[in-house]
Amino acid sequence: MTAKRSAIIIGSGFGGLALAIRLQSAGVATTVVEARDRPGGRAYVWKKDGYTFDAGPTVITDPACLEELWALSGSKLADDVTLLPVQPFYRLLWSDGTAFDYSNNEAALNAEIAKLDPADVAGYARFLDYSRGVYEEGYLKLGAVPFLDFTQMLKAAPALAKYRAWRSVYSVVAGFVKSEKLRQALSFHTLLVGGNPMNTSSIYALIHQLEKLGGVWFAKGGTNALVSGMVALFERLGGTLVLGDKVTRITHAGRRVTGVETASGLTLTSDMVATNGDLVHSYGLLDGSGYAAGKVRSLRRKRFSPSLFVVHFGLEGAFPGIAHHSILFSDRYGPLLNDIYKTGALAGDPSLYLHHPSATDPAMAPPGKAAFYALAPVPHMGRAPIDWAVEGPRYREVVLNRVRDLLIPDLHERLDTCFHYTPQDFHDDLGAHLGSAFSLEPVLWQSAWFRGHNRDDHFANLYFVGAGTHPGAGIPGVVGSAKATASLIV
Repeated sequence: MTAKRSAIIIGSGFGGLALAIRLQSAGVATTVVEARDRPGGRAYVWKKDGYTFDAGPTVITDPACLEELWALSGSKLADDVTLLPVQPFYRLLWSDGTAFDYSNNEAALNAEIAKLDPADVAGYARFLDYSRGVYEEGYLKLGAVPFLDFTQMLKAAPALAKYRAWRSVYSVVAGFVKSEKLRQALSFHTLLVGGNPMNTSSIYALIHQLEKLGGVWFAKGGTNALVSGMVALFERLGGTLVLGDKVTRITHAGRRVTGVETASGLTLTSDMVATNGDLVHSYGLLDGSGYAAGKVRSLRRKRFSPSLFVVHFGLEGAFPGIAHHSILFSDRYGPLLNDIYKTGALAGDPSLYLHHPSATDPAMAPPGKAAFYALAPVPHMGRAPIDWAVEGPRYREVVLNRVRDLLIPDLHERLDTCFHYTPQDFHDDLGAHLGSAFSLEPVLWQSAWFRGHNRDDHFANLYFVGAGTHPGAGIPGVVGSAKATASLIV
């Protein structure tokens, strides 16, 4: 008999919890240490004035990757979480009054496309074939592969070349359809994982196929209800969750890590440590390591995804005409992306993702009221050194006024509660380098082997999981990273 192995995981985001479930299911005694008072990482939750406000992410795709976590121990996702279908997936809105309902209902979607340009129905069919191909190569075959050496990247090269992975999602979409609005509709998805549609590899067109096959879902009670379900499963398996205690140091000796120390003075030892935290922050915890200091310097030179400015608000009344997920496009699609990713200008006309969870689950708001959040991608703090304590209240009005002008004319009269979350909060609450909301920007030269490795190259028992590792951000991405990391451990 060999002694039972032990693991410590820093952070309880989706990636950290998915890895914890996999390790505990395999008999590795696992402790998750979380700095905040609730689990979830970016999928945090606020209960305020009778409303449930999810911090995000709020778009759940590929439920099969979640169901697999429960199946490891012979149980079912439905034992702990109720997933509700969302239709349409998104309602896309432009300032000229154009509305486009985006779903996986083929006939309905083709009708929506024909309203923009009938000739693009055939072009969309060709794009769908392309999306199916990159989904099979990029997600099914490579999504949970840990790229630890460059030879694995070389093996993937033929598929990358076949699908012209060096081209951007937008440029590939533009090769299939002519309508500018449809080009935006088929390319905006990369923004949901931190990527600029004008620069992000065309491999990310797989998101379209992922949604088409698996649907778009919402967890009853909010996204954090899915987090709670994962915690319940982890604890039933015998795992330990420590809340409200920030890891201040990863201890190490030679080329191995030995455990962690926390702000409360707790010292934990284990056979291995995995971190679901920000890459720069995590390497900074390896105090006294010249190697780790070099990694921090190297990572800081990389390109990081933008941040987000999020306004959470509750309104008096019901809004049955507003979809669960809406995208409110700026008239400046390309120039606005340039502001966010290059110049660092804070836009007066931001594109918004509007989340209306009470459209699907009325219990997210008190009776007779509705819960919302409006999310605007904004430059990270390195590109736009804004004092958000000063700018935040002003920009909140910019965001609310965009929603008012496009959807809810009497928004301010109906406003019941409101607060906002800034890039500074991403930095302070989550240790996010530059306040980035999605870690490394998902460009081709920061993907797969070029992204954070699932196992460190120097410390043999230090592992990474989450948005900074392969395959990247988004719930399927970070859950896939947990599968890749677990494959190296178990």
